[in-house]
Amino acid sequence: YGLYDYLRNSIQQLELSQRKAALIVPAFETLHYRLTFPKSKAELLSMLDMGSLYTFRYHVWPKGHAPTDYAKWRTATVPYRVAWQPDFEPYVVVRRDCPKYDQRFVGFGWNKVSHIMELDVQEYELLVLPNAFMIHMPHAPSFDISKFRLSAGYRGCLQTLREEFHQDLSRRYGAAALKYLTAERSL
Repeated sequence: YGLYDYLRNSIQQLELSQRKAALIVPAFETLHYRLTFPKSKAELLSMLDMGSLYTFRYHVWPKGHAPTDYAKWRTATVPYRVAWQPDFEPYVVVRRDCPKYDQRFVGFGWNKVSHIMELDVQEYELLVLPNAFMIHMPHAPSFDISKFRLSAGYRGCLQTLREEFHQDLSRRYGAAALKYLTAERSL
């Protein structure tokens, strides 16, 4: 409720048209097919404490959203900056002239991760909005995630695309892109 207006106000207040910033909308999820959507952050926090909501993918892929720093978000009243970490894939609001998603990553795997890496290498600020949130509802697995889970060939192709993406980042951004390759190798 009210997310669109909140985002528009945040874009103006943070002067997004004048700076390179990605506004992060913290993501949560429910395992219930029916949910009374919280009308406020306070209601969401209550549902989180009661166990009817969870931080997004915490039980499957915590690295994807952990850099959002949900503990800090609970009490935040102003936007706060977070640092890029490997496999970070938040939902973001950015200017139209930001880098586009890499078209190599269609289907399942690495579309948001590669996008955030490119934003980070271009020195976008990653700002978490303190009063924004979204809730992912359960649904059947997509065809592409099923292929990822069942096919070594699919996973191998994705790994090849990741390596190619790293090489392209290095060619375009030089030494600034080394941290992504180092992070990938340490995983």
